[in-house]
Amino acid sequence: MHTNLRLKNATLNPASPPVAWAVRQNDYGSDENRSPLATVIQDHGRLDGVQRVLFGSGLQFWLHRLLFLDALSYLSHGQLSLSLERWILVDIDDIFVGERGTRLHEEDVSALLASQAALQRLVTGFRFNLGFSAKYYHHGTPLENRGDDALLKNREHFTWFCHMWNHQQPHLYSNVTQLETEMMLNKQFAIEHGIPTNSCYSVSPHHSGVYPVHEPLYEAWRKVWDVKVTSTEEYPHLRPARLRRGFRHRGVMVLPRQTCGLFTHTLLLERYPGGRQRLDRSIQGGELFQTVINNPINIFMTHMSNYGNDRLALYTFESVVKFLRCWTNVRLASAPPLALADKYFQLRPDELNPLWGNPCDDVRHRRIWSRSKWCGSLPRVLVVGPQKTGSTALHTFLALHPALAPNLPSPSTYEELQFFNNNNYLKGLDWYLNFFPASLSNSSQISFEKSATYFDGELVPRRAHALLPTAKIIIILISPSKRAYSWYQHIRSHGDPVAKNYTFHTIITANDSAPKPLKDLRNRCLNPGKYSHHLERWLAEYSAHQLHVIDGSLLRAEPAAVMNTLQKFLKLTPLIDYNKLLKYDPKKGFFCQVTSGEKTKCLGKSKGRIYPPMEERSAKFLKRYYTPHNTALSKLLVRLGRPVPQWLKDELSNG
Repeated sequence: MHTNLRLKNATLNPASPPVAWAVRQNDYGSDENRSPLATVIQDHGRLDGVQRVLFGSGLQFWLHRLLFLDALSYLSHGQLSLSLERWILVDIDDIFVGERGTRLHEEDVSALLASQAALQRLVTGFRFNLGFSAKYYHHGTPLENRGDDALLKNREHFTWFCHMWNHQQPHLYSNVTQLETEMMLNKQFAIEHGIPTNSCYSVSPHHSGVYPVHEPLYEAWRKVWDVKVTSTEEYPHLRPARLRRGFRHRGVMVLPRQTCGLFTHTLLLERYPGGRQRLDRSIQGGELFQTVINNPINIFMTHMSNYGNDRLALYTFESVVKFLRCWTNVRLASAPPLALADKYFQLRPDELNPLWGNPCDDVRHRRIWSRSKWCGSLPRVLVVGPQKTGSTALHTFLALHPALAPNLPSPSTYEELQFFNNNNYLKGLDWYLNFFPASLSNSSQISFEKSATYFDGELVPRRAHALLPTAKIIIILISPSKRAYSWYQHIRSHGDPVAKNYTFHTIITANDSAPKPLKDLRNRCLNPGKYSHHLERWLAEYSAHQLHVIDGSLLRAEPAAVMNTLQKFLKLTPLIDYNKLLKYDPKKGFFCQVTSGEKTKCLGKSKGRIYPPMEERSAKFLKRYYTPHNTALSKLLVRLGRPVPQWLKDELSNG
């Protein structure tokens, strides 16, 4: 059976409970008189009490894939069931666009309407969705120009969306004003010819500007067309198609777009790659059929030329819908893009926030990314904290190195951008790039960024790795008890009302019945100190050789030695002598930058404060609290081949 898969005359056996378990192969080998052989059978579990469904020939046969989904539902008593609802939207891009000889004639428009009517009987609410570029109206032969007029004459039978006026790629436009001008030409044409302009949907030529995001496109869309929905095949990448996802940016919901095997150049069946047999195979249980089965919401990209010539799009969609209705119980329906977007994100709310990738890591993305942007300015070093471990001092020391360039300061968070772990991330990649000058592309410098809130941010490692997969990550660790106390004193000095109204001991010992502000502050004090937990999350994204762990106590006591080791880890040239750049300041109680002669430049007044000693009861509580976490950290560092800091040894001692 494994080596002879020439399956013909497959039937479902309605007598096998539940319905449709047994698929029979009636033409096995060369023996026409051989009894039918079941290739999918149900084991009722009468011997061991475990019900099973056994697949004897794998899942290559399309019907077996359906039965596999049914088997999951049946054996899990519905817990692993897929909904039977499937939503379909068919976009026809490039209306009015196309070379002479490839465009629609009047009879093609009549066929389009007839096909739409046939599909409406099978797909509730179905309408073709037409995207137009008005510059090319009446750019065909006389027969094709009458085809353009026939589309406009029947405009109320379709839904419509805006394409670009001249079908130009938006990422080639450097500012919003240019894009607005182009879009307004399309809008004026729509108003003059009675084309509806309220769909709140648009598609960009070649997916340009949608992802990777070109901010001027989103801004112009909202101003001119009030776009709330778009679609693309490019997020996060074109392939594999099954991993395409949606996201929301600047108030625009971006839906994943599917392909149906028809493209701009697919005009004639005789020229279809692989011939009609391949197209039919896709329709009859193959790729297109499985696409609809596996995606609750399908937005298909087609082009105007697919509906003239051999009218392959009409054949394709009518055929696959009939095949779906024949072989499955899925309920097919269509709806306007805005309604589909709402449905999609109700099903997948986890996809609302984007995950920004590096456009330079994908050849297709580089082609549709603005030429004014350059990936080389992105940081290759991240100092991720945690807070109150000496990260500001380390930032200052790194900035002294001629091979390193810090990000430009943020008006609200100073040297920290805090991009990967708060709402700044939703502002997009352009916002982040603005803090890293493109002029670095002409020098040997590399950029670095320090945000101490990154270390314990749950989403940060995944976000950082998606954008900066080759970055070096620097982590500073001190006694978690001292870090918690320092954090409390820091926010108290900055007027935090909870910290001012409660003692440190009250905060760290608060239970879950305490007021929410008190619990929140407790978590902010204690959670970053669970070092092993957070390190494991970073190690799930980055390899161990990309992470450098600094002993914060040594950074304070012997910064030059720490910086010399760090230079080697980062492979910086030239190697500089930090002993000449740093000097201990007895008034401040820590090392500062040497400026000229014996003078030093130290961090601000908020750094290096001397706090009252921690209460003994708080110290004992924190020692007990952090012992399991410190033990896990010690084991992790040993496993990674890293030295165990002296402070960690002290905290794990019995003293």
